[in-house]
Amino acid sequence: MKLLVCLALALVAVSARPQDATPIPILRYDNEGVNHDGSYEWAYETGNEIVANEKGYVKNLGVPDQETQVAEGSYSYTAPDGQRITVTYVADENGFQPRGDHLPTPPPIPAAIQRALDYLATLPPTDQKK
Repeated sequence: MKLLVCLALALVAVSARPQDATPIPILRYDNEGVNHDGSYEWAYETGNEIVANEKGYVKNLGVPDQETQVAEGSYSYTAPDGQRITVTYVADENGFQPRGDHLPTPPPIPAAIQRALDYLATLPPTDQKK
């Protein structure tokens, strides 16, 4: 019985392995930091055309309650349909902010709504404690 269980587990393990086990080489890898001031930089490139890089630093270094770690970088790869995908990003106190031609964008704000928003921005603040 133990032999059958072991054989069944071995069969499951063999059938679950990736079908293409060809190793993908790392063509370039650079890594500097983390430095004493919170800065760092890394980059790599692989044999299947993945390219990525990032640099980081501390914004407002030495200013209590205002220091923020910032990361700026990009990555690119070829999608299964052959399209080259490139994403650039910033991650800071405002969160992760990716940009790329393939990412969806919101439609423009209609002119009438934009005029209303502009008007509201000119009004003095109101007391909300009533």
